[in-house]
Amino acid sequence: MKQWRLAGQGAAALAGGMGIGRFAYTPILPLMHTQAGLSPRLGAALATANYTGYLAGALAAMVAPRLLHSRWALRVSLLILAATLALMPLSRNGSLWLGLRLIAGIASALVFVIAVSAVLPRLHSHHVGWTFGGVGAGIALSGAVLVGGDWRTAWWITALLMIACTLPAWHLTGSPTLSTTERATRSRDFTALLTSYTLEGIGYIIAGTFLVAAINETASGPVGNGAWILVGIAAVPSTAAWAHLSRRWSRSTLLLAALTLQGVGIALPTFVHGVAAALTSAALFGATFLGVANLAIAIGTELRVPHAVAILTTGYSLGQIVGPLAVGPLLHNGYHQALLVSAGVVALAAAAALLVRHPLRRLT
Repeated sequence: MKQWRLAGQGAAALAGGMGIGRFAYTPILPLMHTQAGLSPRLGAALATANYTGYLAGALAAMVAPRLLHSRWALRVSLLILAATLALMPLSRNGSLWLGLRLIAGIASALVFVIAVSAVLPRLHSHHVGWTFGGVGAGIALSGAVLVGGDWRTAWWITALLMIACTLPAWHLTGSPTLSTTERATRSRDFTALLTSYTLEGIGYIIAGTFLVAAINETASGPVGNGAWILVGIAAVPSTAAWAHLSRRWSRSTLLLAALTLQGVGIALPTFVHGVAAALTSAALFGATFLGVANLAIAIGTELRVPHAVAILTTGYSLGQIVGPLAVGPLLHNGYHQALLVSAGVVALAAAAALLVRHPLRRLT
């Protein structure tokens, strides 16, 4: 029972901090284009501001590891996220939006590293999988409330959802760090893992930011919103499923498989148009992006690298900054070219994952 309670607290934190606090922007983006006069270039800049903040938060956790075990840092971050969401619709000032998304990124990163550091050493892999599934639940919730709405209402509802997630996450506490005598490193494997996860940050965030907008170019608006809801629904059980598969196959093998499937899913709507392709793409993306995160972080922990969660999150964050900037010049021709770049980079991440050897041990 304690395992499920801790998993639920972690899932609530990740649902709010990631699924809503970060990813609600993706389905709201098309609404802001049509209703708030948001240009594609400013839309990409807002994404970059959020990812820059995420990098800053990850670096803060790496430089000041005590943050990883601070209940108050988690609580303040959750409240800040709710405030930034509520303030977004109060103005159409691009500078204000940039500042709010920057702050939200910092808070999201702290929520992620604190929550994951709290649950990963204390839960069985099956329960950890359902904790990561909280991100998917948050994505599905943030997408479901947007159908037929307007951009201001959408931001306010996501703020309320953020508060609802904060309540069960309020008492989540960190776990002690590994003692120095328990630490060992396998630098070659971890370097390959960090390279793969950084490339995944580049590839996945392009799709995570522009997938709905790309689908809307060749399908009706409801299909795009429905696809984003499907991303969240597919993500909820995905990490538990990947954790179950890790009982039979090594996590490094599963990481390669997840990256390959993700690349195929991202590229699909650029070659095949229509509802079926859009929904298949969404399902593959939702079923893999959290699995990749869970598998990579679990492998990093198995390799006994100090502060592995913060280091991997920092690399991931760097990738997320590079991604929107790299495809920015392509957006004036639509979003499909950006998805092709995304799929190509994820393929490179899969190639790097080939160099990650079997881990030292399995997390139970």
